[in-house]
Amino acid sequence: MPRGPQGQKRPADAIGNAVKVARIATGEIEETTLKQPAKRKSGLAGAKARQINTTAKERSEIAKLAAEKRWKQ
Repeated sequence: MPRGPQGQKRPADAIGNAVKVARIATGEIEETTLKQPAKRKSGLAGAKARQINTTAKERSEIAKLAAEKRWKQ
């Protein structure tokens, strides 16, 4: 079975692929691009907790440091 750009399995024929896309569109099956969706869920929960526990000034300082590191590369 051929693989897509991120390594996901796809049907080899056009009709099979069309059926798969239709099932994803109708919600019959769920396509996840993440290999471990639970990690994303816990990451979002951590981000929410961090936002609650830090002040606006602290978040601003964290964002400035992150931007400096990104632009430094």
